[in-house]
Amino acid sequence: MEALRQVEDWPVGLAAVGVTDARATAGRHGEATTVLPWASVTKLATTLAGLVAAEEGVLELDEPAGPPGSTVRHLLAHASGLPPEGDTPIAQPGARRIYSNTGFELLAAFVGERAEMPFADYLRQAVIEPLGLAASLEGSPASGISGTLDDLLALGRELLAPALVAPETLAEATAVAFPGLVGVLPGFGRMDPNDWGLGFELRDEKRPHWTGARNSPRTFGHFGQSGSFLWVDPDAGLGCACLSERDFDDWAKEAWPQLSDAVLAEVGGTGAAG
Repeated sequence: MEALRQVEDWPVGLAAVGVTDARATAGRHGEATTVLPWASVTKLATTLAGLVAAEEGVLELDEPAGPPGSTVRHLLAHASGLPPEGDTPIAQPGARRIYSNTGFELLAAFVGERAEMPFADYLRQAVIEPLGLAASLEGSPASGISGTLDDLLALGRELLAPALVAPETLAEATAVAFPGLVGVLPGFGRMDPNDWGLGFELRDEKRPHWTGARNSPRTFGHFGQSGSFLWVDPDAGLGCACLSERDFDDWAKEAWPQLSDAVLAEVGGTGAAG
């Protein structure tokens, strides 16, 4: 895929990018088997484990978890009132969209407690092994996975055509949870609204954004401070992933949307651009 050659001009030491449809990798460029940190893209795998737990009856999305008045759903949707770091709430549940690593750590602890095993073991059994990933969680379930580009592309295929959870469950998780909440999209500033699903950041009509102008509003995914991202555009039927050695900064704000638009243009995806 010619669009992926853009990575050669990025100001990074090492990067790997790839595109997949629901069945197989459509193209990749760079070191696809090199293990690199996912940073906050980890939240997508942690979310999927939480959704598996809900389907298995290990927990319920609307049962209490986290701060008083908060539920599992609030934790997944960054709507629990917890700050980015720390366990003292700074808002009432459901009042603001406050991106919280602590919320995901509490979610994972809750899953582990209910499943009666360490969360890392539950994640491995529920997500990593069924998808055949070489990735592993070391540290925070909000940011601690390291893995390969091929791992991310496999996760993208699962999110295009879910087998670990019912399509209805994924549809619920990729719809807006607690609509209308204002908040800050890390790296991009205040968004009104700052729409989020259950663990999945939603593109919707956000401007600026780390995906491209050609991405449909239904695009969902996550990016990480390590220079990583995974987006899935169900309208285009594609997922696009990146891992790199350079942390997210202004270079990524320019390079990632350009790559996304070039990928969608090459395969005929029109998305929001028409």
